Amino acid sequence: MPNTVAIFGEAAAPLVKSSADALGLVAPVDGKSFNSAILNSLAAGIAVIDLDGVIREVNDSWRQFAIANSAEASVITPHTDIGTNYLAICAATSASPEGLSPSYAGILAVLNGELPQYTLEYPCHSPTEQRWFVMCVQPLGSHQCTGAVIAHTNISEYKRMGLALQAKNDELEIARHAADKANRAKSDFLSSMSHELRSPLGAILGFAQLIETGTPPPTPTQKHNVGQILQAGWYQLALINDILDLALVESGKLSLVLEPVRLSDVLLECEAMVEAQAARRDIRVVFARPQATLFVKADRTRLKQVLVNLLDNAIKYNKDGGFVTVDFVATESGFLRINVTDTGTGLSPAQLTQLYQPFNRLGHEQNGTEGTGIGLVMTKRLVELMGGNIRVESEYGRGSVFSVDLTLVSTAVLLPATTPVSEPAASAAQPCAAEPAHTMLYVEDNLANLKLVEAVIARRADVRMLSAPDGHTGLTVARAEMPDMILMDITLPGMSGLQALAILKNDPVLKHIPVVALSANAMPHDIERGLAAGFFDYLTKPFKINELMTALDAAIAFSATPRLRPYHPFHAEYIPKDTS
Repeated sequence: MPNTVAIFGEAAAPLVKSSADALGLVAPVDGKSFNSAILNSLAAGIAVIDLDGVIREVNDSWRQFAIANSAEASVITPHTDIGTNYLAICAATSASPEGLSPSYAGILAVLNGELPQYTLEYPCHSPTEQRWFVMCVQPLGSHQCTGAVIAHTNISEYKRMGLALQAKNDELEIARHAADKANRAKSDFLSSMSHELRSPLGAILGFAQLIETGTPPPTPTQKHNVGQILQAGWYQLALINDILDLALVESGKLSLVLEPVRLSDVLLECEAMVEAQAARRDIRVVFARPQATLFVKADRTRLKQVLVNLLDNAIKYNKDGGFVTVDFVATESGFLRINVTDTGTGLSPAQLTQLYQPFNRLGHEQNGTEGTGIGLVMTKRLVELMGGNIRVESEYGRGSVFSVDLTLVSTAVLLPATTPVSEPAASAAQPCAAEPAHTMLYVEDNLANLKLVEAVIARRADVRMLSAPDGHTGLTVARAEMPDMILMDITLPGMSGLQALAILKNDPVLKHIPVVALSANAMPHDIERGLAAGFFDYLTKPFKINELMTALDAAIAFSATPRLRPYHPFHAEYIPKDTS
């Protein structure tokens, strides 16, 4: 409370006179009038009481409030005459268990010198509305308390605003919980859908691969028919991947790891992934060769997915014998622009306006060209998530240029490049009886998947396969047979593959055995969770036979020299694979 409130009557006259003299006023203002003017200018209701609780002075706001709230004597005296005993009113209207109202107890504590000040927030009820006030009590006297100033301030408007804001926050919290619940349900549905779609597709593609590479080889007609099955199957898998990826992006569940990525490495990998597709159409793909010191800020896996998708479109919608070029240039805004140029059919102005609409094939479905209408939508979302942007220039009948801008990373902040560790090469399909026999345990409850892997491993004379239908049986077989490696499904009856892996890792006798996951749980968070749990590798269904053979060889090699080779799991990449 400002000290001017405590100054009234004759005590204020000297201060007023000195202030008037200093300001050059002709006639000093009367001290009591000056004090009353100050009190009456305040919006808060002010009362000055002595040690006995007798009201000695009030302002106009107090009088008006007392008249308007004459029924609320528990907090504001209804009397407007000077001399009313305020403490008696507070005590007479006590509602506290101790027999003293909060207002009376607080005022008394200030008058007795027990509190330097006292503040109380309280509601007032009326037939029409509820109001809130704050009572503030400040002692009078510089060395010894001679009374107190009591101020009542109406905070109803602020309180209503606060309650409204709290109500809005509550609504937002409820909405957030509902959205989180819906996202969890959506994520669970996507995981379930992915698993249910991949399981039968895995059997179709797996046995088709066995027929295609079987002995004796299939007849030309059979080879053509099997090729049609494989082509449709891998296309179906790519469609599943695209839909799940797009759903993850739209729900905000797709996580990226942005880091400096060497452009030359990514372009080499992309070139290897599209060269077979381009060769079938006699399309020449020319890559500019960036320096090894050129890095961009990106998620490596997703950058490769973006470039492969653009290259796939540039080849798919090109003319036979056409060209595709990949080059790059630094921009003035600190980006590196990667251009994918083709000599294809190009896009009309009307098609350009519909380019990033999901499932819009832009009329290409009429000419029999395969596609989903999702790839470019997904590409745009991924580029934006990596902090870049994508643009297109196209002329109908002459071709298109798709440009991706990504942040250029200064090579000065990068650590020296390390020599990549070579991954083991895939095994030959022919048996190799000269090698010592190894044992592989496959824990799988799906009979079709079990028969498929049995048929694949039967081509390896150097590997003996054991099987178990659930995690408990698998642990028993592992302890009895001590296999060189374990192939583990995730969704098992009774005990999941993750739970079985945890038991294996905590067993001092079995923990050295590399465990490779082979699962239809192929969402990115499934793969990340599996690798974090300690799987040596994580393969997803449907799988390619050469990928399974590569993982098998790597696990066996690791098992043979556990003390000499560091533990480095091969992180599976969740992108549509080359289906050639």
